[in-house]
Amino acid sequence: MGAGAGQCLRRPRPFGGGDAKNLPRQRHQVLSPGSLGQERVSKPAKEEPDRTFADLAEDTGSFGGGTLERRSISEQVADRIMGMIKSGNLKPGDRLPTEQQMTIAFGISRPPLREALKALTLMGVLSSRQGGRYTITDLSPSRLAAPFNSVLAVADYDVHQQFETRIVVDLELVRLCCERASLEQRQRIHKLAVDGRAFEHDPVAFRLLDIEFHQAINDGAGNALLAALAHVLYDLGLDVRRAASEVPGVIDKSVGQHVEVADAILSGDTLAAVAAYRAHLEHVRDTTIMAIAKRSRELTHG
Repeated sequence: MGAGAGQCLRRPRPFGGGDAKNLPRQRHQVLSPGSLGQERVSKPAKEEPDRTFADLAEDTGSFGGGTLERRSISEQVADRIMGMIKSGNLKPGDRLPTEQQMTIAFGISRPPLREALKALTLMGVLSSRQGGRYTITDLSPSRLAAPFNSVLAVADYDVHQQFETRIVVDLELVRLCCERASLEQRQRIHKLAVDGRAFEHDPVAFRLLDIEFHQAINDGAGNALLAALAHVLYDLGLDVRRAASEVPGVIDKSVGQHVEVADAILSGDTLAAVAAYRAHLEHVRDTTIMAIAKRSRELTHG
């Protein structure tokens, strides 16, 4: 619903903790064209501990000022909710008010509100149960990266593009890990690398350890967004790499490379760690390409 004359806004009563009760009708105010989302009720000079959802909705911006010509109302509502999350007013686990209460707070109809909520759900920001209210998710990087993962999954798989991207992302994570990881984190990375020697003839166990090893490096880097991207790229084409790990000698070489990377990280030698990790990625890329070629031949010849 656009901003127009004759539209009414009801001011909800404050509710604590973001969990709204039934909102009684307060005073009504007729909005003039272009005033949707502008300040409607004078705010107290001193901020109170309990804020209404409408207060927070106002604080994050306005639908007025001509922005409706450039961006839809649903996009603006999604931005408002994201603004509340970024400011800390909405936190993981918080439940949003009911749809009726949010339409009152934002001064809009239900269709654009539902579009905004659906978009935020697809982004991994919100979750909902059948017939229930929307909840802020844990906002974990892996959850927020899920839409990106879905796009890659349905796109044509290009192993060269994947590893070109992994070289950019993973090598930066290794560099950051060398700079930022605690001694405890470095020691854990080294232990995981050395433990791999026990699984050189056990592909399943090694693959599980491999996940732990790479995740430990990502954790040591201290950059959640890069770590999420690395996780998505690691998963891409994993079924092919499983087949590659069954080839004799592949795991043995990977274990040796893991140890080289871990030794350099433990000693804080960034250049050596990056060089060793690059060699490891090139090894994984080459064995993945061989596995793809082998699978293609098998499909061709039955």
